[in-house]
Amino acid sequence: MAPPMLSVSNLEVVYDDVVLVLRGLSLRVPTDSIVALLGANGAGKTTLLRAVTGLLTPHRGKITKGTVRLGDADITAADPADVVRKGIAQVMEGRRVFAEITVDENLRAGAYTRRSRAEIQESYTRVLDLFPVLAQRRRSVAGYLSGGEQQMLAIGRALMAQPRLLLLDEPSLGLAPKLVEQVRDIVVQINRQGTSVLLVEQNAVMALEIADSGYVLETGQVVKDGPAAELLADEDIREFYLGSAGGERRSFAKVKSYRRKKRWSA
Repeated sequence: MAPPMLSVSNLEVVYDDVVLVLRGLSLRVPTDSIVALLGANGAGKTTLLRAVTGLLTPHRGKITKGTVRLGDADITAADPADVVRKGIAQVMEGRRVFAEITVDENLRAGAYTRRSRAEIQESYTRVLDLFPVLAQRRRSVAGYLSGGEQQMLAIGRALMAQPRLLLLDEPSLGLAPKLVEQVRDIVVQINRQGTSVLLVEQNAVMALEIADSGYVLETGQVVKDGPAAELLADEDIREFYLGSAGGERRSFAKVKSYRRKKRWSA
């Protein structure tokens, strides 16, 4: 049996040699799948992405235990540029486009690890087909794009690396509902074109509707996982992450952590 696209096993991450953020976390992203990663702020979702992409060091973090594998390759604590070359690209929370250069220049910067001009041009054409608005705004300075256009540019720039695995950190954050739907549909299309996706989202409904499976994180640990459809129908998930239970609306922030753990471990 072929290995999963991404395999994280018993991972521990510490910041400043003191703060333990990930506590024996394990997950898998099967090839050609979309996996949703859910959890409240501070659960460890972004730290996991940093551990996968080699970006812990700038944040004074390090892996103290466990492994990260991309297919057959061990990429634990690999250099970020090597991670990109091996086939992983990340779209960070907050878009982080290069605001002072054009859309065209942003996209071509995403291909910095590649050498074949023909393949780069093929990826460029693919991105513009996925995002027609970027084709119209190619000469525009990225900082003047709308929030939705900047999110599309950030995803398009990541695709210029021709990744096998795309990591998306809160792609719907701050977007209007119509734009959230557009981003959702684009993620599905990217996956259908052969790219596996690990989707970190606060919008649990959107994430679970398009994902094949999902994981729920809390205080650096996986507290629940399973097929996305089952998670979406789960009463506890609906109560604590989707804000509904028995017709009532409840704030996740007001629910005590130990109650969730007690119910999920029962």
